[in-house]
Amino acid sequence: MRWGRRQAGPRVTLYSKPGCHLCDDARAVVARVCGEVGETYVEHSVLEDPDLLERYGEEIPVVLVDGRQHTFWRVDAERLRAALTPG
Repeated sequence: MRWGRRQAGPRVTLYSKPGCHLCDDARAVVARVCGEVGETYVEHSVLEDPDLLERYGEEIPVVLVDGRQHTFWRVDAERLRAALTPG
């Protein structure tokens, strides 16, 4: 439900794995954009969860916004900012 109420917790989720240069790039963009718009994010390694590895292993890094897949491989800062900014 949306009805003007924000869900608790971070709006952005980053799925990554250690040693992934694309993940490092994505983390930098996500951290910068979230900081600019006043949002938080959470990061999970797909190596820590077999289900995540199976689902996202070939697409990492993967970014979800409000629980829905927003992008994978490369994160566009303007597109992410637009997704996090109302109206």
